[in-house]
Amino acid sequence: MLGVLPYLHNLHIEAEDAIAHVPDKTITNGCRIIVPVLPHISNHTDFDALRMHPQVDLTFIRQGQVIPAADLIILPGTKNVRSDLKWLTTNGWQPAIQKHLRYGGKLMGICGGLQMLGTAIHDPMGIEGSTGSSEGLGFFNYQTTLEAHKQLQQVEGHFKTDESVTVTGYEIHAGITTGIDDRCALIQIPGSTQKRGRTDGILSSDKQIMATYLHGIFDHPRACKHLLNWAGLITNSNYDYRDLQEQGINLMADTLEAHLDIAAIMQIIENSYPA
Repeated sequence: MLGVLPYLHNLHIEAEDAIAHVPDKTITNGCRIIVPVLPHISNHTDFDALRMHPQVDLTFIRQGQVIPAADLIILPGTKNVRSDLKWLTTNGWQPAIQKHLRYGGKLMGICGGLQMLGTAIHDPMGIEGSTGSSEGLGFFNYQTTLEAHKQLQQVEGHFKTDESVTVTGYEIHAGITTGIDDRCALIQIPGSTQKRGRTDGILSSDKQIMATYLHGIFDHPRACKHLLNWAGLITNSNYDYRDLQEQGINLMADTLEAHLDIAAIMQIIENSYPA
């Protein structure tokens, strides 16, 4: 027996695979956001910062559920973008998005969601299944080609519409997207003395639709506030999701230290893996 851990109420630790349950909360004068649960949805922790935000009502919409009215629709990342794009259109999201935009709602795509918002997605090597191409939703005039080599990198930059707002996140995607005009880009990423800067994402001319490759884009407090203001949240509280993450990690660490026989655990490790 190495210890007994107590149940921790109100502990927030990011889920590994499944979409974790978040306690219901009452929202007044807030922002309503909906996200389709794609069959191959990935990086769902992108939305933890929004789910825990005191002024945001975020709902994951599963197959068969009514697509409700919202201030913002976010198309998430996916492990199989062409298959999930087909699922999206089969399940009535395309006319729902068109209606949403007609009524002034905002639309955002993250990673695979960005790819879906273009004119076409090509998979000539069969990276995610059968070879071929799929017609995109057509909100932006760019195309994506899936390649075997993944783009993997940490990113820090700023919004082009407000250079004072820092944006952080990470890229992990197989697609190479071409045809985005840098003048319409969402984020400016500065370069080093050896490397030129670049841009990420896109913002429509009417500022109603945006897309980005950056996961974790809502985690930075100023970026989150900037994006929620764009989505229509006027009275935006001083909320820092990163502080909430640290509190959860520290609570877990303190609990483990208080209730486990750490010395015995270390002895087991040393005996199992001698120097």
